[in-house]
Amino acid sequence: MKEEVVILLAEDDPGHARLIKKNLSRVGVQNEIVHFANGEETLEFFNKNKKKQKSSARSYVLLLDIKMPKVSGIEVLRNLKQSNTLKNIPVIMITTSANPDEVQQCYDFGCICYIKKPLDYQKLKQTVEYLGLFLKAIEIPLY
Repeated sequence: MKEEVVILLAEDDPGHARLIKKNLSRVGVQNEIVHFANGEETLEFFNKNKKKQKSSARSYVLLLDIKMPKVSGIEVLRNLKQSNTLKNIPVIMITTSANPDEVQQCYDFGCICYIKKPLDYQKLKQTVEYLGLFLKAIEIPLY
């Protein structure tokens, strides 16, 4: 993943947010990470940056939790994918929910990947490290 790609992390659990940042860094992901504590903050960021996005040489990938206060991750995903200017932003769901209906709904709305966060700390750490290796391997176009 190019350095110009900003990782947006929408995660309401501060412990999970720290763990994700730390373990992405541990596997060599050096991209800027912007953290949002709820879905409303995430949508506000995108609404403010819609116009800037077209003129900037930066792109985003969104790591999105489902169970968030104010606006759910599914609602954030739905809003992004309905916007002509934001629909191409890759969204990776990373959540404790394995509800088959939510998994299907997220894929229907356009997420590129759905990762279930294990409840065990060591397994969660390992899952995030795998995510980091995945992020390092993918190409996201700058737009």
